[in-house]
Amino acid sequence: MHRHEPSGSGVQLPPLWEHLAHPRTRAVMSIQNAVLAATRDLLGTEGFIELLPPVMGPVTDPGIRGSKQIDVDYYGHRYRLMTSAILYKQAALLNHERVFFVAPNIRLEPLETASTQRHLCEFHQLDVEMAGATRQDAMAMAEKIVLNAIRRVLDTAATQLGKVGRNTAALADAAAKPFTSVTHAEAVKLLHNAGCPQDEASELSWKGEALLSAIVGTPFFVTDYPKGSRGFYDRESTEVPGLLRNFDLIAGEGYGELASGSEREADYARIVLRMRETGENPAKYAWYLGMMKQGIPASAGFGIGLERLVRYIAGLESTWEASAFPKLPGIVSP
Repeated sequence: MHRHEPSGSGVQLPPLWEHLAHPRTRAVMSIQNAVLAATRDLLGTEGFIELLPPVMGPVTDPGIRGSKQIDVDYYGHRYRLMTSAILYKQAALLNHERVFFVAPNIRLEPLETASTQRHLCEFHQLDVEMAGATRQDAMAMAEKIVLNAIRRVLDTAATQLGKVGRNTAALADAAAKPFTSVTHAEAVKLLHNAGCPQDEASELSWKGEALLSAIVGTPFFVTDYPKGSRGFYDRESTEVPGLLRNFDLIAGEGYGELASGSEREADYARIVLRMRETGENPAKYAWYLGMMKQGIPASAGFGIGLERLVRYIAGLESTWEASAFPKLPGIVSP
């Protein structure tokens, strides 16, 4: 049987026909459908409107942890496929005060990420943005989405969970508890004590996130990442300079990161400064900065990796199992 794999990765994908027709994939796609339905229902009741995000533009999110952007020729202009819709989420607040996307993202991840069980080159995010919101508002909404999705799947897709062998007791336990929170500095200390060195000025490593996820056991937040570890759009704290008003949401049971979010920087002068501090050329972001000058609402928001959320809820070994048409780093596939 022919299988596609990147050189040296040891990771294999089944032929597409086999993957799509397999009963396990059918069960996972039913779980994914329940997650999407639950999320759309919840956000609708919370006053959000769903908009359709762009798939290319003159610039995209630069904060993508070592992956590469893909250029396309747009009538003689160099455009980029979207690695994240964050800039467009902020712009969309001129249309409605509460918006969300189910946004496709394309990133050429480093080859070594093929074996992390977490990374895809093509994936979707549940992108949420709220005008006038704080970090705490965004964290509360992210928690509500995840808990609502877990409960919907437990209520309506228990048969599918059984087909993929999910430990539903662990899932029900996660759904019964409010999410806890630690700061980045506290997370670094916990990992140091567990024998997993971390750079105090950087994001947590993928290995560190997975280990911390296993230690804590149920979903939790990591807040206050250091300035320089994230993109220019994360707002710096005015009370504690050098720390960002942001967060990650980490799943339990060793599944690692599910979401990232923050309060957004909305001041034109400060965001130009942050761009320069992070090595970005403000001239590349002319359309975005032009809108910022006109006045984009201050906001907070987040993006939840849909396939990662489904992987966690379904208890899958790898994130690619949560995609009908998976694309892993280095693997040439349909």
